Amino acid sequence: MRNVMKAATLESKFPLLSVEKGCIISKDADITVAYRVELPELFTLTQAEYEAVHSAWAKAVKVLPAYSIVHKQDFFIEESYKPDICRDDLSFLSRSFERHFNERPYLRHDCYLFLTKTTKERSRTMSNFNALTRGFIIPKEMQDRETATRFLEACSQFERIINDSGFVRISRLSDIDITGTDKCAGIIEKYFSLSQEDTTFLQDITLEPGEMRIGDNFLCLHTLSDPEDLPASVATDSRYERLSTDRSDCRLSFAAPIGVLLTCNHIVNQYLFIDDSAENLRKFEQTARNMHSLSRYSRSNQINREWIEEYLNEAHS
Repeated sequence: MRNVMKAATLESKFPLLSVEKGCIISKDADITVAYRVELPELFTLTQAEYEAVHSAWAKAVKVLPAYSIVHKQDFFIEESYKPDICRDDLSFLSRSFERHFNERPYLRHDCYLFLTKTTKERSRTMSNFNALTRGFIIPKEMQDRETATRFLEACSQFERIINDSGFVRISRLSDIDITGTDKCAGIIEKYFSLSQEDTTFLQDITLEPGEMRIGDNFLCLHTLSDPEDLPASVATDSRYERLSTDRSDCRLSFAAPIGVLLTCNHIVNQYLFIDDSAENLRKFEQTARNMHSLSRYSRSNQINREWIEEYLNEAHS
């Protein structure tokens, strides 16, 4: 009897190929370096310190080569607080504090950072693209050893800039931290089980047209990618009105409503695609010249030309 079930292994569908020398290699020859991120505690930063953190991230991103991807992943999973009252050096207040929060639910936060080096073709790939139209599988750029060396050097410089800021600390993950061992789970196994426990277990993964479920957890995906979905203005931080007064401000990050203030189990993924700025400016210059030629025929073209020229003046300055 012939098997007619459309079954496939997870290994054949997952885009990772191997983990070598602390780097994740994809099946398209993309190189990824993973870090564990330690962020400042909640309600401890001022507005000036949020600006300093933002400047450190912006400075670190600039050292990465073109066609790189910065991926920050935050896990918020509800757990019960487990007090540590067995230590002998605890004072009366510390022991009372531990007992007061015993078994109270809270959101455990774990943060990871992934730096990926890809190619120009891969960064512009659409979902309907396949590899049958290419004469080779591995891009020529990724076959060059110098490309990987320069990317790893840029990642080391990225790490030094972030750690020197004094607010955020990142530490690179080793092969064991990524893949795990027989007794300890790695980040890949934790990702598949939607858990941050060191001893995870395999759960059923259900992929259906109406729902996606891992174990007893149902997945719901929300994407913020269109400009219409974003607010009219953004900032590094915002005022938290519930804990602020007329004389003092309690500051939170601008993304706090989808982070710590969202009380359900969730994962927040932030992506930053680094493109070739010089090439983009040349394209905008060409568009500005075209709009200048067509501005006499349409008022909308004239308005677009003014907006593009204003953007180019800001970019060059």
